[in-house]
Amino acid sequence: MTTQTLDRPRAERTAQAPFPLSADRPSFDQVPTYDPSLSLTGNPAYHPSAGQKVALAAVGLAALACLAGWASGTGFSGLLMAVVVLGFGGGGVAYAWLTYGRGHAGTHNHGIMFSAQQARGHAGWLWGILLTGLYVLVYWFPQYLAGLVAVFDPISNLLGYPEGSRQWVMYGSFYTLAVATMGVRAMLKYRHVRYQRIRTASVMFCQLVFGYSLPYLLVFFGQPELYLHYFWPLDYDGLWPDTFGWMPLAALIFGAAMIFIGTPVLTYFFGKRWYCSWVCGCGGLAETAGDPYRHLSDKSLRAWRIERWMIHGVLAFIVLTTLILWANAQWGVLGPVAEGFKKWYVFFIGLMFAGVIGVGFYPVFGSRVWCRFGCPMAAILGLQQRFFSRFRITTNGSQCISCGNCSTYCEMGIDVRWYAQRGQNIVRASCVGCGVCSAVCPRGVLSLESGPLTARFGTPQNNLIEDLDILDAS
Repeated sequence: MTTQTLDRPRAERTAQAPFPLSADRPSFDQVPTYDPSLSLTGNPAYHPSAGQKVALAAVGLAALACLAGWASGTGFSGLLMAVVVLGFGGGGVAYAWLTYGRGHAGTHNHGIMFSAQQARGHAGWLWGILLTGLYVLVYWFPQYLAGLVAVFDPISNLLGYPEGSRQWVMYGSFYTLAVATMGVRAMLKYRHVRYQRIRTASVMFCQLVFGYSLPYLLVFFGQPELYLHYFWPLDYDGLWPDTFGWMPLAALIFGAAMIFIGTPVLTYFFGKRWYCSWVCGCGGLAETAGDPYRHLSDKSLRAWRIERWMIHGVLAFIVLTTLILWANAQWGVLGPVAEGFKKWYVFFIGLMFAGVIGVGFYPVFGSRVWCRFGCPMAAILGLQQRFFSRFRITTNGSQCISCGNCSTYCEMGIDVRWYAQRGQNIVRASCVGCGVCSAVCPRGVLSLESGPLTARFGTPQNNLIEDLDILDAS
């Protein structure tokens, strides 16, 4: 309906209407409208129960404890830490259970497309600015977070963590708490799919063990802080000459084995999903805390072109930087150039792109901005997945009803429906194999499979669109 139609007098519209407008029937211009970008509480699908309000109050209390710690400095750190962990963790899990844990299993939207927080409304922008600002302070101005950092002093003191670096304990604690709490939410939301339950449990386990407990346990025993689930080139200094001066020999051997043997073999059998959706800490945060924003990814061809140039450009950048650093270490040449490459990669890619933009922009660009446009590890795995892997997503085109759920919920911006309509297998370098496209499909069209390298793309099946030549006509 156009604005011009709404502006016409009611009597004129009644006279031209194909059916009579009764006196007690609301006119077209009286039908309530909804603007998701400006409304605070206008989500028609969001009516929190009393239990959900109590859970949200616990989360709010945890946020208040953060502010109190930030403002007060070092006092009552143990009490505040307990309130933060129990409030965010307990309140978040309780809210997730009351939202997704009851009723019929299955993926429900719960008004996500109308939410000001999850549909790029004002709340989403505010949340994005808050996250971005927090990353900037953690990376470059931690002195302004001294009070908030002190909230986690009980852990820092137990580990003997040095002063001046304790912001990383705070950051790691919040990161792990987010993955654990939102991981429970993801397991409840997708509890009708066994693959999703196991995959989510895997990323939660990897973050809790390899991304938090094991590194700090090593620090507790006076050993180097190692993150064994990150490999070069994602762990960009993993092959730099400086690293060989302090990293234990066993860790170097493990890292080299995973880079040159483990990663290619696992990707051949399972595609890049074994890492991006099951192990990686960045992917773990995207699949849990970033899940409410997965539908915000750009599905346009323009974004796909930018994606390919950017992600392979970053891969070339880290390879060139590593080679120059080794050339300088061996022959003492290109000293200033090598230091320049190193400094710019760390600043622009390692900190700005992976952290500030990659996570801070979740509510604006979706949950996989870093993985899609910048991660050099994803670029390598993607090339192998595209040309030398058994993984593919098969489609049954004759069953597709073109609802578009698969494309909507693809966090990597793949127009899955385009393939499904044609009954064509999906073999894309960017696909991380999260499987949500299959989980939200109401017709069971999509299936994650491994098979022979031959005929991976499959033969397009006959379907309604092809039979009617709709696409040819356009």
